Amino acid sequence: MSNLLELQNLHVSYHTPRGTVQAVRGVDLTLQPGEVLAIVGESGCGKSALLKAIMRLLPENASVTGKILVNDTDIAPYPEKQLQKLRGSLFSMVFQDPMTALNPSMTIGAQIAEAIVVHEPKISKEALRARVLELMELVEIDRPMERMKLYPHNFSGGMRQRAVMAIALAARAKILLADEPTTALDVTIQAQILELLRRLNRELGMSILFISHNLHVVRKLCTRVAVMEKGRIVETGETEQVFLHPQA
Repeated sequence: MSNLLELQNLHVSYHTPRGTVQAVRGVDLTLQPGEVLAIVGESGCGKSALLKAIMRLLPENASVTGKILVNDTDIAPYPEKQLQKLRGSLFSMVFQDPMTALNPSMTIGAQIAEAIVVHEPKISKEALRARVLELMELVEIDRPMERMKLYPHNFSGGMRQRAVMAIALAARAKILLADEPTTALDVTIQAQILELLRRLNRELGMSILFISHNLHVVRKLCTRVAVMEKGRIVETGETEQVFLHPQA
């Protein structure tokens, strides 16, 4: 099976007044269609920088070298305008804290609608409303007609994360980049979000690149694991193989 996403010798560096800091050092990684791949490692090992490099959401003082191949096309040299077309339609990102990812001054429905209109500017009002309700139902937000009119502060942490996932799915992305999406949630809500991710993977065929330091969560969700340490991938393998016979 051909790779949907392939990283080749990827480096991410931050240039600071005190010198250059290397966050990601020569990472090689593949993600196949329909796969759920975990990247695990201690805090500060470069996991989040790696995901943001794929999306090109790094700060101005960061530089990226290496190849980011999507269906064998290197998108690393793409200018910002081309990347904007890929964000949402090719890959979307779910962040750790949904409250910081949502606009507190806009209703949930308006924020989901905004994500749809970016990629479908000619969509009618009726179709847009139907699509918003469809996405809210897809991520299991109950009473969507009522809740689309509410603001983020009216939602619980788990419901906010579901809203963020609806926004991420608005353009039918093929790859979901999930940066510790369950860390800020309690255990019960964590389990619900994990089950939702499993269902999206199964029913939509969406590939998921999942960052976590919670090995229990990784074992339940992911089919393959990459272990990251000090900016490098030190081990990859099937989930059970890595857990039962770790090499790193």
